[in-house]
Amino acid sequence: MKLLTALLCGLLFGFGLILSGMSNPSKVLGFLDLAGNWDPSLAFVMGGAVLVGTLAFPFAMKRPTSILGDAMRLPTATNIDWRLVLGGLTFGVGWGLAGYCPGPALASLAQGGVKPLLFFAAMLAGMALFELLERAKKNL
Repeated sequence: MKLLTALLCGLLFGFGLILSGMSNPSKVLGFLDLAGNWDPSLAFVMGGAVLVGTLAFPFAMKRPTSILGDAMRLPTATNIDWRLVLGGLTFGVGWGLAGYCPGPALASLAQGGVKPLLFFAAMLAGMALFELLERAKKNL
């Protein structure tokens, strides 16, 4: 049941990304082009996500378990360190260069094309590199 729910939520999320145009990198790059032909539509998509989160998080924080029965594991970290800043900057630069972030890149894979495939491969390579560096750091 949990896997089916995860699949359905993922499909709904991907469909929403495709329907809103957020799987189209030119739409995202248009949002980031403040000096040119700025496209504010991404702000409305983000605003909708913030609204859903604003309504859902107070409800979630009062529950000891999720609706499906798993333990609630909400973020507890509050510190801003160099890793968080560097990660955010790297994410932002990659998003600005490619016009993709992980969710829309996965949705774009369903639409086909070489660009989302290359982005996805680079994303997996970056994740693998991170894991290798973390494991090497633990073994020192």
